[in-house]
Amino acid sequence: MSDLFSLAGRTALITGGSRGIGKMIAAGYIAAGAKVYISARKEVACRATAEELGCVALPADVSTMEGMAALAGAYREHEKTLDILVNNAGAAWLAPFDEFPEKGWDKVMDLNVKTPFYLTRELAPELRAAATAERPAKVINIASIDGIAVNPQETYPYAASKAGLIHLTRRMAKTLIADNIVCSAIAPGAFASDMNIAARDQAEAVASRVPAKRIGTDEDMAGAAIYLASRAGDYVVGATLTVDGGVAFC
Repeated sequence: MSDLFSLAGRTALITGGSRGIGKMIAAGYIAAGAKVYISARKEVACRATAEELGCVALPADVSTMEGMAALAGAYREHEKTLDILVNNAGAAWLAPFDEFPEKGWDKVMDLNVKTPFYLTRELAPELRAAATAERPAKVINIASIDGIAVNPQETYPYAASKAGLIHLTRRMAKTLIADNIVCSAIAPGAFASDMNIAARDQAEAVASRVPAKRIGTDEDMAGAAIYLASRAGDYVVGATLTVDGGVAFC
């Protein structure tokens, strides 16, 4: 029981790890004993966060197939196996219904749905190499409560992509569990980040609309991610853990 939430001896790769939720998860994994690699499109920010946290930066643009292959190749220069993959990189786009641009739709859907699938497939050999029945490898997709409940903002592809990612997680889990790879997801609510500017800049107003009466903290996100990545979450297959203070269900 003392090792139930330990990540000692495990390797983790987190996309979108230079800021926001990705950075929260990276810091939590490091504290739990994992060797962490973070990736982000902006090289300077990625390296700065890696230096701050004490992990390894692998800058890459995972919005393209070439970028995903490059990230996998860079990771292979360091490790032969991968215990935990966190598909966190994502995008959002806000525009009125009658004006919503195709480029916004495609950017969000590709990064939020296509990338988690194909990056997982690209790194499947390393995940399979790490996985055993006694200690399965983990794939954790970062969804959103916007994929569960309707947000009043006009972020059409974001809501659709996160709902799709939740169901994609189930479909991936059904296949990957045969290789001792456990796939699950987290649906965050209001956490302060560059993507959730309202929670970052208007925390008190946002908190007033949350049943728990506060926005999420770094520890809330790290705890959920550590749970799913550790022995504690080995039997959580295909499920989406909602971490939102009660917004989606209360």
